Amino acid sequence: MGRIHALLDLRIASRRPLPYLTGEAWFAGLPYYVDERVLIPRSPFAELIASRFEPWLEPAGVRRVLEIGTGSGCIAVALALAFPESSVLATDVSADALAVAARNVERHGVARRVELRLADLFAGLEGRFDLIVSNPPYVPADDVAAFPPEYGFEPRLALVSGADGMETPAGILHHAARFLTPHGWLALEVGAGMSVLEARFPRVPFLWPELLNGGEGIALVSAADLRANLPPGENRRDP
Repeated sequence: MGRIHALLDLRIASRRPLPYLTGEAWFAGLPYYVDERVLIPRSPFAELIASRFEPWLEPAGVRRVLEIGTGSGCIAVALALAFPESSVLATDVSADALAVAARNVERHGVARRVELRLADLFAGLEGRFDLIVSNPPYVPADDVAAFPPEYGFEPRLALVSGADGMETPAGILHHAARFLTPHGWLALEVGAGMSVLEARFPRVPFLWPELLNGGEGIALVSAADLRANLPPGENRRDP
């Protein structure tokens, strides 16, 4: 009880999030190590991963998965467990984040199927994927000042994405089609930026799944729709 009270006192006094105090957070029913090098897992992607992205994907056909911006590695691990016949490539621009992800990949026994790589979006990547998943930075720069103090402990690099929050999501959309198999799908989380994303890409027919367990703002779009509705100049291979 003494340790619990001490953690409670520290949480109140410092406003440091509890997962950073305990070094643990849960995602998709599993525990993960976290510290201030990565965001605290709280993505609604857990629900879509649990359903294996049905009915949009045929799970048996998923052989290669890409996660952009893996952070703690929780989504990559959950994807590897949901698609046991697949390989997962998980990238991040932060070497510090990848060190945390490596710890979690090893912890959950998926190191043989999850490759961690330092990369900025699609830079240096080859081949095509049946599923591309990303929970990228999508917070407008000016919004951070209004956030509760707890968010100040999380890495700004993983939160902020330009003036309207859509700089990184747009970069993913510009290039995703060339890295998807013909029947592949992109799943992109933008939170409350749904309308901003739609305004930037008015021709792209985004699907917004209704999430029964809460959360919002995950856009699904097929490879075919990306190729058909993005201007040719935005549908190129080199980032």
